[in-house]
Amino acid sequence: MLIAVAVIQSASDPPGIADALAPTPPMGWNDWNAFGCDVSAGLVQHTADLMVDNGMKAAGYRYVNIDDCWMLPHRNAAGDLVPDPVKFPGGIRAVADYVHARGLRLGIYEDAGTKTCEGYPGSLGHERQDAARFAAWGVDYLKYDNCHNAALTTRAQYLARYSAMREALKATGRAIVYSICEWGEQQPWTWAPGMAELWRTTHDIKDDYAHLLRNYTQNVDLHAFARPGAWNDPDMLEVGNGGMSTAEYRAEFSLWAVMAAPLLAGTDLRTISAADRAIYLNRQVIAVDQDAAGHQGVPVSREHGHWVVVKRLSNGDRAVVLFNAGDAPARFGTTAAAAGLPSAPGYLLTDLWSKATVVSAGDIRASVSPHSVVMYRVAVTLRRPTR
Repeated sequence: MLIAVAVIQSASDPPGIADALAPTPPMGWNDWNAFGCDVSAGLVQHTADLMVDNGMKAAGYRYVNIDDCWMLPHRNAAGDLVPDPVKFPGGIRAVADYVHARGLRLGIYEDAGTKTCEGYPGSLGHERQDAARFAAWGVDYLKYDNCHNAALTTRAQYLARYSAMREALKATGRAIVYSICEWGEQQPWTWAPGMAELWRTTHDIKDDYAHLLRNYTQNVDLHAFARPGAWNDPDMLEVGNGGMSTAEYRAEFSLWAVMAAPLLAGTDLRTISAADRAIYLNRQVIAVDQDAAGHQGVPVSREHGHWVVVKRLSNGDRAVVLFNAGDAPARFGTTAAAAGLPSAPGYLLTDLWSKATVVSAGDIRASVSPHSVVMYRVAVTLRRPTR
């Protein structure tokens, strides 16, 4: 599914900080990939507890996001959306209060059409009413989808539908991060910056390598459009759902980080393995994603499916991902000069997964297994390589 809008302040926070809503890519969790329509207050609250207890909150994950199917199939007599009383017996406000009490933020889902993707009431024509309701509930993040869009499919009509919710969110006086989820159909990277904090660049990801590769390749060349407060979104992470290998999950996490993409876990945190949880908690990879400069990595080579992606970091270092998209092992890489680093006696290469370090004269190269990455942080050093 698609990811939408996030509110960054608590109910008592002052409004008017829209320019600071997402200075780095949002990090958090969304129920859809693992649970589909099987969402409930209990699941969301338990997940919030787990994010505190398992180290995810401390690592920077903030949003606990409810996706589709949270409401009744019809609006009430006043035209308001109604949370499903079986799934959310205390309503959304009670869940928001629970999440906020743990220092986290609550996200919710709606659609820019007449219905959501699963057939629940959409917000088309109800933008002001629904945004006001979300703000009253203390919602912090809105994922705004694109199903049942009433054949309003020209670029001008997309802009009108998504602008209507943006203005409605602003009118509430509550700071809400807005994530547009129109699947890249009308090239939102060309018009969404300034309207939204993030926008989907792809159709929905699935828990297999083919979809990982598809979403990566559709997003990786959009680096010119990313900046602090405005992010390309290749969809939620599948790490932990069982359809890929540990190496493929590390590749997904590394590629999303070097692309400055949102890091939204889409798995069941109650049952996640220690190995998959460790991927989500790799602080050095997270630091690349969350780097304050806000650059998206740039591909410097891609021959034969051997990708080299370089991200310039705020302290002058470079993050370099060597991604072997193919089915056979390969040795490849780049140079410090090609990565944009200045001439120096040596370069310290830190492998962000193995934690091994080496000083190089300028070569940034490794043997990479199929469907895998080697990810380095490269810094200038006065040390010279030893032979």
